[in-house]
Amino acid sequence: MLIDRYHEAINSLLKTVRETQREKIIKAGELVANAVENGNKVYLGHIVHGIEMDLVYRGGGPIFYKQYSEDIELKAGDVLFVSSVSGRTKSVVDLAWDAMQKGVTVIALTSMTYATQVEPVHESGKKLYEFVTLALDNCAPAAEAMLKVEGIEAYFAAASGISSDYIMWSLTSVCVEKMLADGFTPGILKSANFPGGNDYNKTVVEPHYDEFGW
Repeated sequence: MLIDRYHEAINSLLKTVRETQREKIIKAGELVANAVENGNKVYLGHIVHGIEMDLVYRGGGPIFYKQYSEDIELKAGDVLFVSSVSGRTKSVVDLAWDAMQKGVTVIALTSMTYATQVEPVHESGKKLYEFVTLALDNCAPAAEAMLKVEGIEAYFAAASGISSDYIMWSLTSVCVEKMLADGFTPGILKSANFPGGNDYNKTVVEPHYDEFGW
């Protein structure tokens, strides 16, 4: 069945992420922890098709992740996550390029298989992975989809969303562990829809973040 082929493909995808990206994921988590501990901000740009919203003000997640918008003034030392699976999306490359010039730590999620098969569009002649602080490979295939299905011309089942989410939560686990080891207890949100969750967030986590930044 197609569902079984999909499950096999996802299992293989995540296994590849674990085997090839572990050290970079650890490095990314450490960069985030260092930024938060030093009073800097961590912004999540648009990741794939909205994966960032799985981490912004989410039950079980840290409060220090904030959604990036164009009216935010990035400062040296801040961390900005960006994403372009192909590595050539002009608006993303422009944002990352400008942020790097400001001394921002830019962490990119991209597909190296995809990015190395397409031409750049940025005036620098570079693609996303070629100039950011750290590039994390979400291991999606070129053109994104994983499965050939008989009777359908296009390949089926996008890869980058689930692998990028997996990467983000993995590096967040590294960040949380490092902060605890360094003597910083990050504010972890409770689900607002579970009894007591909203009150805890509003009376404990948010005031603590406003005062300390973590």
